Amino acid sequence: MSHSDFDLASELIARALRELAAGFSLPEGPARGVPGVERMREVLAEAAARMGDNYPYFHPLYAGQMLKPPHPVAHAAYSMAMAVNPNNHARDGGRASSAMEMEAVREIAGMFGWSEFLGHLTSGGTFANLEALWVAGRMMPGKRIGASAQAHYTHPRISAVLGLEFAEIAADARGRMDMGALEERLQQGNVGTVVVTLGTTALGAVDPLADVLELRKRYGFRVHVDAAYGGYFTLAGNLGSEARRAFDALGEADSIVIDPHKHGLQPYGCGCVLFRDPAVGRLYKHDSPYTYFTSSELHLGEISLECSRAGAAAVALWTTQRLLPLVRGGEFAAGLEAGREAALDLHRRLRQSEYAIAPLEPELDIVVWAMRGATVEESSARARAVFEYAAQRDLHLALVQMPVEMFEGEPWKEAGASRAGGMVTCVRSVLMKPEHRLWMDEIWTRLEGAMWKAAEKSGQRP
Repeated sequence: MSHSDFDLASELIARALRELAAGFSLPEGPARGVPGVERMREVLAEAAARMGDNYPYFHPLYAGQMLKPPHPVAHAAYSMAMAVNPNNHARDGGRASSAMEMEAVREIAGMFGWSEFLGHLTSGGTFANLEALWVAGRMMPGKRIGASAQAHYTHPRISAVLGLEFAEIAADARGRMDMGALEERLQQGNVGTVVVTLGTTALGAVDPLADVLELRKRYGFRVHVDAAYGGYFTLAGNLGSEARRAFDALGEADSIVIDPHKHGLQPYGCGCVLFRDPAVGRLYKHDSPYTYFTSSELHLGEISLECSRAGAAAVALWTTQRLLPLVRGGEFAAGLEAGREAALDLHRRLRQSEYAIAPLEPELDIVVWAMRGATVEESSARARAVFEYAAQRDLHLALVQMPVEMFEGEPWKEAGASRAGGMVTCVRSVLMKPEHRLWMDEIWTRLEGAMWKAAEKSGQRP
């Protein structure tokens, strides 16, 4: 957030807390044994000073990792709710916030065309995927989980935790699951669930979900969609035709994960898991006689593997969606479209640059490129130099290891590739703030200067 955003959030929080306090008509309780105001100010000032040792995640010149600042209204709603500190495991601990969670999750499910479903919030995408794969393992006992080599690294780890066999499926030269490799694996048998990624964390690549669903008709497996990063792009009106086809097929998946704390403008941690068949709720059945006794209605803990969860996350999400509904053509969708426009703009500039190798057009809002060099090692060294020189110019980017096969036709693809393990270090930029589109000229000026400096340092300017 900018300084004005901090001021706005502070004003909203103060007003919301006054309104919240007015809603409780109770006798004044005994004074709490807390330190004096001055001491609290001192330690908070110390904490604020420590927090200054961070990258400026809130600023448009931070264009590195997947860090999108929460909307001021989400910040305010979360802070206000923390005055009550609700726990959404059961209605006893989060009566209002549990109802708000159910309403907010229903709107998320509605993005995918689901009106009948089972779903809830989680502490993040990792736990949401764990629940989805846990259900998959129960529905397809003894069967493998299959996911692309470019899928999130947690999928093989989660499978190991759950005692499920994992099969890695090769990715194509665009970072998507290779359909030929998938069918070959399916023909070997014993694949019970295929994880389809809509928005890989490295490239923002979109697996061909519609094609996977066609294979499901022949091989009878479950389809879990990990849309933790890209799920909200179903609302965007400026996707390419192949990505649009994948997102339009989302409603046919068996389960979906999406992270409101990525593109949903929420504070950490807020993930969401959804199941198309509400009957999978039977798998969660358990007995907790001291927890679920104040209401005959559904408690969120009865359809979740997690126990205590921050109800404040649900309040923040509900409030944000009331302000910015999840509809195509709305203000929220326009923010996603702006990020994609920024990514396409940056990619176009890189394609025209003498310093960069950028064959992979972004499908969402992530741009990845390699640096020109005589060998893989030299290209990787230049990427690391660009990262450092850009940071010196207050432009914060990221690095990522990518297979050299993704850079078809480059002179260093064969020469030295084996010594580098078949991987090349690339520069990566995540342009998920709407402001990135407006700041692209400034971003490019700083990036171009960093790339020039990296080439000069190597003594082999193009």
